[in-house]
Amino acid sequence: MVKIIMGLKGSGKTKQLIDLVHTAVKEENGEVICIEKGQKLRYDIPYAVRLIEASDYNFNSYEFLKGFLSGLYAANYDITHIFIDSALRIINQPVDHKTEDFLDWCEAFSEREDIKFTITISADAALATDGIKKYF
Repeated sequence: MVKIIMGLKGSGKTKQLIDLVHTAVKEENGEVICIEKGQKLRYDIPYAVRLIEASDYNFNSYEFLKGFLSGLYAANYDITHIFIDSALRIINQPVDHKTEDFLDWCEAFSEREDIKFTITISADAALATDGIKKYF
């Protein structure tokens, strides 16, 4: 399962994400991961969540992010949910066909490994293609 929260800056995406992280920690029997750029979530999410600062890894493409996510799972099969805050900021890319391809990859990975993804995208929802909208 892949869920996208998309909207312009200040539209409440991060607040929604924080609420979903808290729910996941309470309801899921596994490891919860949250990837962010900057340290704005440090005090807002439970200590049980593995918080990863994206700047430490120099993400520069969706391919790198896919490899990173695959490596996380290979190292810990107990992961049940991965949250990614501000995906476009993390890899410094605009919304385009690569975004849709990445989301499709996450969906396939999710089905194969039984992991949920929740991803925020800071962009106007009107820019979303039909392929992206299916994850709203």
